[in-house]
Amino acid sequence: MIGRESGVMKAWEFTVRKTQAVAKKRANSIFGLGAMYMAHSDEGNHHEENPEAFEIYLAEKVLPNGDYYKGQWADSFPHGQGKYLWTDGCMYVGEWYKGKTMGRGRFSWPSGAIYEGEFKSGYMDGTGSYTAPNGETYKGQWSMNLKHGQGVKCFLNGDRYEGEWKRGLEDGQGNYVWKNGNQYSGEWRNGCIWGKGSFVWTNGNRYDGYWEDGLPKGSGSFQWSDGSVYVGNWSKDPKEQNGTYYPAGSSQEAHLEWDPQEVYNELSECQVCPGEKVSILPSQKKLAVWRSTKTGDGKPRRRSVDGRVSVGVERPCDRMNLWDGGVEVPAIDADATCDSTPTAVKALHEDLINMHIVDDAISRGGPLPKLKAPRKSKRQGEIICKGHKNFDLMLNLQLGIRHSVGRPAPSASLDLKPSAFDPKEKVWTRFPPEGSKYTPPHSSTEFRWKDYCPVVFRTLRKLFKVDPADYMISICGNDALREFSSPGKSGSFFYLTNDDRYMIKTMKKAEVKVLLRMLPAYYNHVRSFENTLVTKFYGLHCVKLTGAAQKKVRFIIMGNLFCSEYTIHRRFDLKGSSLGRITDKPETEIDETTILKDLDLNFIFRLQKSWFQEFCRQVDRDCELLEQEGIMDYSLLVGIHFRDISEDGDLIPSESCNPTGDTEGGGTPRMSRADMDQLLLDPSRWASIKLGVNMPARVERTVRRGDCELQLVGEPIGEFYEVVLFFGVIDILQDYDISKKLEHAYKSFQYDPTSISAVDPRQYSRRFRDFIFRIFAEDT
Repeated sequence: MIGRESGVMKAWEFTVRKTQAVAKKRANSIFGLGAMYMAHSDEGNHHEENPEAFEIYLAEKVLPNGDYYKGQWADSFPHGQGKYLWTDGCMYVGEWYKGKTMGRGRFSWPSGAIYEGEFKSGYMDGTGSYTAPNGETYKGQWSMNLKHGQGVKCFLNGDRYEGEWKRGLEDGQGNYVWKNGNQYSGEWRNGCIWGKGSFVWTNGNRYDGYWEDGLPKGSGSFQWSDGSVYVGNWSKDPKEQNGTYYPAGSSQEAHLEWDPQEVYNELSECQVCPGEKVSILPSQKKLAVWRSTKTGDGKPRRRSVDGRVSVGVERPCDRMNLWDGGVEVPAIDADATCDSTPTAVKALHEDLINMHIVDDAISRGGPLPKLKAPRKSKRQGEIICKGHKNFDLMLNLQLGIRHSVGRPAPSASLDLKPSAFDPKEKVWTRFPPEGSKYTPPHSSTEFRWKDYCPVVFRTLRKLFKVDPADYMISICGNDALREFSSPGKSGSFFYLTNDDRYMIKTMKKAEVKVLLRMLPAYYNHVRSFENTLVTKFYGLHCVKLTGAAQKKVRFIIMGNLFCSEYTIHRRFDLKGSSLGRITDKPETEIDETTILKDLDLNFIFRLQKSWFQEFCRQVDRDCELLEQEGIMDYSLLVGIHFRDISEDGDLIPSESCNPTGDTEGGGTPRMSRADMDQLLLDPSRWASIKLGVNMPARVERTVRRGDCELQLVGEPIGEFYEVVLFFGVIDILQDYDISKKLEHAYKSFQYDPTSISAVDPRQYSRRFRDFIFRIFAEDT
């Protein structure tokens, strides 16, 4: 074991040394800066620098784009104490680490706003104070540019909030004091008074009880200053309001004519101040980033679905944020062969001459091009018929599942014993071609079938309301399965049932171990939260072929998120990272089944209020589970069905539909907002709608600024489309193992560490949630 760990560490050290050597050679060949050098240092302990690791010196530089820097410098980066002034007037004074604001510093905006406190990897992160241009102040904890933790905010109008924050909003326990002296102390959620709390008026009256969306809702009591009390159930709807009045024994005044609705009228004057919007965040201020419209082969780069040039591809030059203004790059004739010119210099030259990329329509202020529905595609997958290389494997799988599900078993209680989750809890069954006492004869070769934790998965199917007969017919019926390869990097194969209800995925041994390890926590989670968004697992099996090959194939059976009567027009796999997160297909090859990624996304998803609140709660719960189990690299898979499409294939914005709800071009009949509200209020009509399944919603089109390539979320432009949404959290079986740690170490030396997918589970969860809560919003 010790020898294995030693070998892993040697491999890691070799990877680091090799990366540094390549980076140093590239820098020297391009810039001629042979005197600068950088040795390996532990990024987790960057403040304790080895004095021999860097050649740090004072520098004063005017960069080619007009930015100005003065301070300590090392290996082509600001490193140490320094001041950086951008051409737009923003300024940072403080600590730097390899070109990133890291440590204590002060960032000022041209508007007069100031942040002073801790930074981490370019973000306001830690303890700090922010003063807005209008004089509002916040002092407290931050996380990735958002107020997160304990903090105090003083508003322009004199109001004051002190308490817990979450993702930039009041959330948790907090105390809010209005300018007029009224105050609330209690629970908050997403910036609203929500939960249990007390409101005290300046005249001595008070309300103690439960709140929802800023108003009393549920059980509570109202007490006058003279001691009289009203206790009951509170609601803004008078029909639901009921309670009992108890006068004080010494009261000189009875409140018999008092109406509880007066409380709601008084509270309407006590509004919580909204937070201010920051024009640009420190993490968005890049240091002279090189941008390019071309790849190395000279072909035009594919534009993303919002019309922007593709970004975020893994190019080592992206890691170089600055260049020395005193070094000239030799001119290169585009038509010359340039055999003697180093490839790195050619690529650099192409990057420099194509720096300014701005979307033509945006720069001219003209109308944006209409969004088109992707071209239709044939049904996914290749039918596995006789003669297919995996035909015998499919037969083995169907035989095994028919045996597992059809085997008699006692009715399982939902309260399972710990022994049911034991990884050793598995059942092997031999399937000879001639049949046996327990297995039928078959035309395939002999194989062995393994069931992992059969009691647990049988109970999971019961929890997920899967009928055993329907389950067997879908997978083991007369219709063949369809096979298609994974669009990701896993190399797994997927098999889809003919009715599209179930998906079968081949698994690596390591993934099986992860699932078995987290199975107790997964079971308790899906049992506790019916609306969980994590993948639904129905069975875990293994086929072992006999003979010389002795091949083992492991399978997991899951629900298909996109099994619906609606056509899924767009599919997005979203992680919240930027490096390589763009589809590499040309626009002409993108169809309805293409999986698009973060930098392809050009929408904000707007959910009805109650669904949005439940969505936020469930994402928090699911991410907490995955973080606790050490899982990372998961993503939110989103499918969009557009309701309104013209005959020419143009997506029709909701404003373009006539009042009757019909589309201009005869597309899918549109559901009006009134109909949608009625649907959500009528339980008999939304039985088929669940969180993440068949959800009526709207999407708002976004556009990324042409001068900001790494803008992860575009800016909304007020163009809305009526849609039906499907979404869920997938790929939840990747833990932060040694391979992912090596990937993180390797890529961190070439690219921005915050842009890569391979990060530790805690950081991954935080980044994932922050991103998801930026692209999902309440439909107001």
